Amino acid sequence: MQLDSSAFVADPEVVQALAQRATPLDCKEDLILFRQGEMPSGLYILQSGEATLSMDSGAGDVVLSFQTTAGSLLGLPGLVGNCPYSLGAVARAGARLSFITRDDFTSIMQANPMLSLKILQILAAEVHSARRAICSV
Repeated sequence: MQLDSSAFVADPEVVQALAQRATPLDCKEDLILFRQGEMPSGLYILQSGEATLSMDSGAGDVVLSFQTTAGSLLGLPGLVGNCPYSLGAVARAGARLSFITRDDFTSIMQANPMLSLKILQILAAEVHSARRAICSV
């Protein structure tokens, strides 16, 4: 199954607005951002470099794995839905990221309805990408 990684990429306006309240992270080596099944505490913004998103079966086999690129918002569905991450994420060595807490993300969304709409568009793109991938199996 192949997902379209561009579905995770946010409009530069969204990235800029979120990054203003985010804490920068540099990855000197591969860094586990979150594991499938964990509850989200915030959102990761991939500013440069690559990250790998993956999904494991209940038996531990990799069902899905793909690379994301700069501008990707990692962990968005879990954060917005207040549910465990459905994927795991690892930032690759050399990547630059930012992390925005759940509380800061919520404050930004409440203060800026147009930004909230753009976040919904990103989520819709992820859903469409997943549906296309399922249909191609």
